[in-house]
Amino acid sequence: MNHLQAIEQNNQRVLTTVQLAEAFETTSDKISYNFKYNESRYKEGKHFFLLTGEDLKDLKVTNREFQGSVSRLYLWTEKGAWLHAKSINSDKAWDAYESLVDDYYEIKEEKVIPLSKDQALVTVLRTTADLIEDTQSIKQEQHKIRRELSKINEKVEEQITLDYGEQRRLQKAVACKVYEIEDHIANRSKLFREIYREIKDRFAVASYKDVKRQDLQIAIQYIENYVPRRVS
Repeated sequence: MNHLQAIEQNNQRVLTTVQLAEAFETTSDKISYNFKYNESRYKEGKHFFLLTGEDLKDLKVTNREFQGSVSRLYLWTEKGAWLHAKSINSDKAWDAYESLVDDYYEIKEEKVIPLSKDQALVTVLRTTADLIEDTQSIKQEQHKIRRELSKINEKVEEQITLDYGEQRRLQKAVACKVYEIEDHIANRSKLFREIYREIKDRFAVASYKDVKRQDLQIAIQYIENYVPRRVS
């Protein structure tokens, strides 16, 4: 029924005889015949409107399809359509009538009730309070996330070992210490092994390469202050 051109008369939807016949899948002559045969049952203003003269001219101005020589035009209300469906009394007519009621005659409008000043103020305050609450919740959540990220970063930092450059720095510190305290070439290799063993024991690692990055400076200071147990 969506293809029907909407026509309103006296603030209600109406249909022309042609439109009603099309909806009921019958002819305009059939609609006119039913009306004449049962005319006593139809009441103008309730079941139909009859437009003539100036009223018809006004309708023609706003509806181009009525631009013709017609001098009388019947417009059928929902109740008038019901009487015609009753006269035709076919499944198609009744189905069409139900569709007309649901999709055409019933004009659904949402009524917006304006708020009073007090109601509007309450609404604004509630909305503002909700926004503030949401903002605080977001800040709390962000703070919680930052704390979790900080903990994760700390754990990651604790697990990162020396990269190649940092390993070289540690090796250089060991070499400097060995050459500082040992003049005999034959004893240097033993001292190298001893210092690296001390590093592994001190930092509980399998190799000096496994020293944590965060312990690099401590390891270098340990080497710089290292005193050999024995040199022979």
